[in-house]
Amino acid sequence: MTNHFEQNIFKGRSVLSEKDFNADELNYLIDFGLHLKTLKKNHIPHHYLEGKNFALIFEKPSTRTRSSFVIAANDLGAHPEYLGKNDIHLGDGESVEDTAKVLGSMYDGIEFRGFKQSTVNTLAKYSGVPVWNGLTDEWHPTQMLADFMTVKENFGHIKGINLTFMGDGRNNMANSLLVTGAILGVNVHIVAPKQLFPSRATQKMANQYAAKSGAKLMITDDIDKGLKGSNVVYTDVWVSMGETNWKERVQLLKPYQVNMAALKKTQIPDDQLIFMHCLPAFHDDKTSEGKEIEDKYGLSELEVTDEVFRSKYAHQFEEAENRMHSIKAMMAATAGDLFIPKV
Repeated sequence: MTNHFEQNIFKGRSVLSEKDFNADELNYLIDFGLHLKTLKKNHIPHHYLEGKNFALIFEKPSTRTRSSFVIAANDLGAHPEYLGKNDIHLGDGESVEDTAKVLGSMYDGIEFRGFKQSTVNTLAKYSGVPVWNGLTDEWHPTQMLADFMTVKENFGHIKGINLTFMGDGRNNMANSLLVTGAILGVNVHIVAPKQLFPSRATQKMANQYAAKSGAKLMITDDIDKGLKGSNVVYTDVWVSMGETNWKERVQLLKPYQVNMAALKKTQIPDDQLIFMHCLPAFHDDKTSEGKEIEDKYGLSELEVTDEVFRSKYAHQFEEAENRMHSIKAMMAATAGDLFIPKV
């Protein structure tokens, strides 16, 4: 591992968005995640959070986020408590501020996965314990740690990698990849219809980070231009959780599907090209939602084809596993009482 910090550099800090951390800090957390993955694979105990208790608040359901936080906490010797939408009074019968104060008095850390960024910010402001953003409509920092951990595993480095995100360019994944990539020196291309370009504020923020890191950013609706030279081709669902505008998105984004023809547009050798997806993915019609979409729009594949999803380029399941290891690193670093081990 590199970038060895003093004992308290992360302790007590919340992880609300990627912009809360500089490149050295993000790289440290990524490397720490790789270290903890090695320990896990070799069955070496790492109970850095023995006796801690964590509240896991889920307004939005999730397979990977819930599993990752639960297993990560258990591996670290802590106890996670799942609090679903109907389990507590958050924002309904009790204000977010009051809930934060109550939970902060009982738990040593709080995870929140939901809609509003303001909710996770308020939890952090009033709880007095580290708060971790498991996803909001604006940012997805825990996914970024796993994503760039996956990039480093495959390429041996992060800075200078060319990454293209194709699809809805203004969702939380596009925001996070653009800004995090800019911080880390990754050349991020957002390829999307002009109606779905990232906001001007997000682009301005990313450009400021890129000026410091040397990252070359591109926002374009030109698929050939955006894909050329890319080492990583990334996509996400066309309609985010809580949205219902399927007809509009299918019409807009059908040309931006990641298929084999799209991968060939990168003009990159096979051993220097990977596909990534944060999941779940509409790559076939084997789900109830997939069947409904096929009946309505005649498409059995949306943002990515099944051929790509099952191809030698695909690393989405490695990426999904890395959610657990990177979340474990984040929790150990911010909620632990001991120094972060130097490896």
